[in-house]
Amino acid sequence: MISKIINMVERIKDAEDRFLESMFVSEPLMDDGFSINIVRKLNRRLWLRRLTLPIAVSIGGAVAFKPLVGLVTTLANFASLLPQNLVSTATESIPQLQIIVLGAVLLAVCLLGMQTLEE
Repeated sequence: MISKIINMVERIKDAEDRFLESMFVSEPLMDDGFSINIVRKLNRRLWLRRLTLPIAVSIGGAVAFKPLVGLVTTLANFASLLPQNLVSTATESIPQLQIIVLGAVLLAVCLLGMQTLEE
């Protein structure tokens, strides 16, 4: 059921309503393709911005590939010159999987506890 008040509001129009209706009923202005040209320019700039970063990354990666390979081979040669006891000490200092899992569980418990304290 539609209210009578709503129907009356739709029928009664003041000067502002008539003015707005006349503005929107009028014929559109001829712009000789101006708006189409603007939309094309905006789309062109949008695609230019979308493609610039991936192209720059590709060119930079291609330029940096050979020096990166040289760096990796140099580091591999340097690692073979290190004494074995230094390498074994470094591998022993890396935390084991159980400690990493325990830390993750404690972090999750702390985050949940802080969230419940905020509520």
